[in-house]
Amino acid sequence: MTRKQKKKLIRIIVAAVLLVTVSFLRFDNIIMLLLYIIPYLVVGWDVVFSALRNIAHGQVFDEQFLMALATVGAFGTGEYREAVAVMLFYQIGELFQGIAVGKSRKSIASLMDIRPDSAVVIRDGTEIKVSPEEVQKGETIIVRPGEKIPLDGTVLTGSTTVNTAALTGESLPRDITEGSKVISGSVNLTGVITVKTESLYSESTVAKILDLVENSSAKKAKTENFITRFAKYYTPCVVTAALALAFIPPLIVGNFGEWIQRALIFLVVSCPCALVISVPLSFFSGIGGASKRGVLIKGSNYLEVLSKVETVVFDKTGTLTKGCFTVSAIHPEKSDEAELLDVAAAAESYSNHPIAESIIAAHKGHIDPSRIGEVKEHAGMGIEAVIDGRTIFAGNSRLMDKVGAKWHNCHINGTVIHISEGSDYLGHIVITDEVKPDSKDAIAALKKLGITKTVMLTGDRREIGEAVGKELGLDEIHAELMPADKVTAVEKLISENKTLAFVGDGINDAPVLARADVGIAMGAMGSDAAIEAADIVLMDDKPSKLADAVKIARKTMAIVRQNIIFALAIKAAVLLLSAVGLANMWIAIFADVGVTIIAILNAMRAMK
Repeated sequence: MTRKQKKKLIRIIVAAVLLVTVSFLRFDNIIMLLLYIIPYLVVGWDVVFSALRNIAHGQVFDEQFLMALATVGAFGTGEYREAVAVMLFYQIGELFQGIAVGKSRKSIASLMDIRPDSAVVIRDGTEIKVSPEEVQKGETIIVRPGEKIPLDGTVLTGSTTVNTAALTGESLPRDITEGSKVISGSVNLTGVITVKTESLYSESTVAKILDLVENSSAKKAKTENFITRFAKYYTPCVVTAALALAFIPPLIVGNFGEWIQRALIFLVVSCPCALVISVPLSFFSGIGGASKRGVLIKGSNYLEVLSKVETVVFDKTGTLTKGCFTVSAIHPEKSDEAELLDVAAAAESYSNHPIAESIIAAHKGHIDPSRIGEVKEHAGMGIEAVIDGRTIFAGNSRLMDKVGAKWHNCHINGTVIHISEGSDYLGHIVITDEVKPDSKDAIAALKKLGITKTVMLTGDRREIGEAVGKELGLDEIHAELMPADKVTAVEKLISENKTLAFVGDGINDAPVLARADVGIAMGAMGSDAAIEAADIVLMDDKPSKLADAVKIARKTMAIVRQNIIFALAIKAAVLLLSAVGLANMWIAIFADVGVTIIAILNAMRAMK
């Protein structure tokens, strides 16, 4: 509980004690009025002050105005005790709301613990403690046991175990050795390591996560925007209705006092607290609950769309498969295996594509840069490079067709990199990629949730794509696609009028992530472009987390709908009762504060 909340609680307790005490006293009317005003001001002075200040600024119709008008009116009709009780219970509801929001914020704010306070950087052989923002890309930092890793980088020396729970939701620590990548925000548990930084703090994983969390509330769902607009028009309408109830019927049947009392009860009931508070709180709680599971949702609008998803489209490499490629076969046409691998490795040496890296890793030897001349990339097809004065092409079958090389398929299932010298076919290298352990479970879980179609888009060979798709139980497989083809395929699926989510990790997935109804990036291994283009980030690269995200989204939306229906139904019933004189001020208090508290308690379930 915050300091402000503690002060409010003390005011509520003092006002409650004073109210009970005054209720047992018996004096004439003026003295009783003055005595009841004391607990009223103790608990409600800030509400009355806010109402007057808002009126002075032209903001008349809000909940403070309704409460002030209703309670002052109750004093005017002699309902002193009820006037104090309305304000007292209203403040109890406000306190309850503050505590609920605080708990919801706490689940998200726990992520703020991943923010590193400092970094120890080595400059001129000396260890200097600086702010993470001051560390430059390429510098060496030291991270000791118990410290947070301040920036993304690669381990130069040492080995340790790191805790990534705050980032991924996974409690199992990871072993880190020389050459391993480390992510900012992880906690170093056991050993001293030195790390070469690969990004500035502003570009690091931890900075991006914090930015996503801090800005998530700015992107409101359609339901939230509806409630905001609803409250804007609803409040003046009920005030007008209350005025009509207070003055029109008594002109016909008389008894102004009774009708004014009914109008005041009407005002208390009509306060839209339950909706205005519980709906945003439900979304906030859902986003907080998701963040604890390693699923970052950039706004409640994306959470709402995710709850309606019917079609899920996956990229293959790095999303459903590990993206860790290894050379499994070398099939030369005219030379030996070593020569074909040497030429391919030299051609791919300037590429950072995972397939290129696997060929270079298989080569193992030193590649002399002086051997390499001009290098040109053919988008979606491969590399053209001048090696030892020879123009070498390394890529897929489309590249071979383009240069006129007579290539042929391989009997081994995998990604085939064909190599030619001009149009002279030299042979091919087979690269294989392993399916992630939980990919099959992820597809099964989505189908169990009622997802009607699961699709895979890949630039890989059709045989490979179909083999992976069959193994995982996907409904559709589209292979041999260039980046633009993926966008076209997604647009075609969107034209079927079904809400579509796309899950990818590569830089070439960014346009598709942006085009989908909701784009989901695999965060820890995903490229910066994919993470920024996506609406949701799965921090630990497990496809199975997608089913968790869908469950959280659906549960949150179910809670939102429950709160809306419950609040409107109760209020409509009590408003009708108050209009015909069958509801007193205590029933009105329940219809306002009681319903609000119940709705808040329901909203908090989204955190779990």
